[in-house]
Amino acid sequence: MAEYLIDQRDLEFVVFEQFGFDALLKSEKYSDFSEDILRDTITQAVKFAGEVLAPTNDEADKFGCRLVDGKVELPPSFQKAYNAYCENGWAAPGQSAELGGMGLPLILAIIAQEVGIAASPSFMFFPGLTVGAAHLVEAFGQETLRDLVVPKMYTGEWTGTMCLTEPQAGTAVGDLKTVAVPLAEGEESTAPFEGLQEYKITGNKIFISAGDHELTDNIMHLVLARVEGDPVGIKGISLFLVPKYRFDKDGKILGSNDVACTAVEHKMGIHASPTCSLSFGDEGECRGFLIGEQRRGIHCMFQMMNEARIACGVQGVSLGNVAFQRALSYAKERVQGTKITERDPNAERVTILQHPDVRRNLMICKAYGEGIRALLYQAAFHADFAENHSDEALRTKYHDRLELLTPICKAYASDKGFKMTELAIQVHGGYGYIQEYGVEQCMRDVKIASIYEGTNGIQALDLLGRKMRLKEGGLFMAWLQDTNEFIEENAEHTALKKEFKLVEEAKNALAEVSFHFMMSGKEDPERAMMGATPFLEMFGHVEVSRLLLEQAVLADQKLQALFTEKNVAEADRAAFIKESVDARFYDGKVKTAQFFAHHILPEVYSLASGIKADDRSALDIDFM
Repeated sequence: MAEYLIDQRDLEFVVFEQFGFDALLKSEKYSDFSEDILRDTITQAVKFAGEVLAPTNDEADKFGCRLVDGKVELPPSFQKAYNAYCENGWAAPGQSAELGGMGLPLILAIIAQEVGIAASPSFMFFPGLTVGAAHLVEAFGQETLRDLVVPKMYTGEWTGTMCLTEPQAGTAVGDLKTVAVPLAEGEESTAPFEGLQEYKITGNKIFISAGDHELTDNIMHLVLARVEGDPVGIKGISLFLVPKYRFDKDGKILGSNDVACTAVEHKMGIHASPTCSLSFGDEGECRGFLIGEQRRGIHCMFQMMNEARIACGVQGVSLGNVAFQRALSYAKERVQGTKITERDPNAERVTILQHPDVRRNLMICKAYGEGIRALLYQAAFHADFAENHSDEALRTKYHDRLELLTPICKAYASDKGFKMTELAIQVHGGYGYIQEYGVEQCMRDVKIASIYEGTNGIQALDLLGRKMRLKEGGLFMAWLQDTNEFIEENAEHTALKKEFKLVEEAKNALAEVSFHFMMSGKEDPERAMMGATPFLEMFGHVEVSRLLLEQAVLADQKLQALFTEKNVAEADRAAFIKESVDARFYDGKVKTAQFFAHHILPEVYSLASGIKADDRSALDIDFM
């Protein structure tokens, strides 16, 4: 079994030093928490993931999941781990305590998610999807239904799914064929409460993650369907809660709701997460309850989809960093060859960590890994402040910033997480290609994050075609203003002056390209949209470089304070950094930001060149 490795020091640096918890703890919602409580929570999350979840991963990858006699079989270790997960309160750490969650700040929920995915990726689909589904019911469900269903989901007694995709309706969800028909007068209702709008549901859904299993007594499926007679397209779609089993007002299971799993996909990765084909209403007896307003299903579902997109980014952060930590550990131990500067064939053999190309690959992983972690943790802070900040204007600002950056969180983090797994395999050499060291599984498990919950191409279109236009470009202009202020404040930084100049130039290139789209989009919309994915990558590079420089400024302050406190002379600082864990950590932050600015950030210029090129070759070619 591959070792479970988490850089807890970096998690805590981002939370407590980079973003700071003081402002969050001043809000009424979190006034009962303290930094000590939150640090202890992180430690407990890491400990639980390592001791309880990580031991399930090897079996999960090898056993997978199987459809046997109409039932989905999971790895035997999952049931015990799931029970412990729920008993320890991890099922819904960031959700309302009144409804069964832990009521923690969202950043703690993101961390619990990251360390859980790092331990056992397939396992985390069950609680992860359940929280999103329950939160949607909490927001839009009828009160009596909400008060029964949501606590059962937040405590893990029941699980949940999101059911959008059909064979002919993937990204084009408006093409779905699942139908909802209101009960005819005189038909017997199965609703547990009076006042629920009950419908007969008929249709088929595919690619439903955690779609069927025996971990819990019931599964709440959130199903998009069209009420008979409603318009075609997304404007005619409604949302329904469709339980696997019918239940009464006390939650007692009454029997089948005519929902069946007809197939389980055999996938590249996440082998033990059952990706199911589900059939609703084969016998004409499937019932569902309207969530939200009729024909407002997409509006409701977008809440869960946006949360799921953040979760995709966390998946990239988690598995990319796991792969990096394993590659780093391997590079420190694997002895191969002599130093490149050594000419004596009998010279001492060194670890591959001494080889420049290996160090470059590891540094790319470190820079991406710490950058995308900061990107996703920042999103969690934005989400919490958007809801809980005392200043209404700041609540709006944080909401807008989260809107702007969500497609980047999803697409950039999942793409770079995959890139990190590729480089981690490369560092391992041939050993990375076999199962023993675990990095090839990281690659297989993370790839899906760039595909589901709206492919990364869709995220790029959302960023360029919608988010950049919101409030007449106001969201992007506000980001530009904040970035400009940060650069101006630090333009003469002693250790980072060159890097701030590089970020300023890259930011200007990004702004120039954004204005280019205003003209090219009118002249040739297809060619303009061909630049959406490169534009998202440009934006991701600049934002991550900004975040890494933010870390570097703080780290340099801490490093200089250590030198002063320990009275370290200039000539002795390199040796001190090697000996001091804190000094080495902070020095690493400075060097990581420098590396990203010099070696990765310049990619924005080649991306910009392609976007601005007057070239339609990809559109005009007649593919054979």
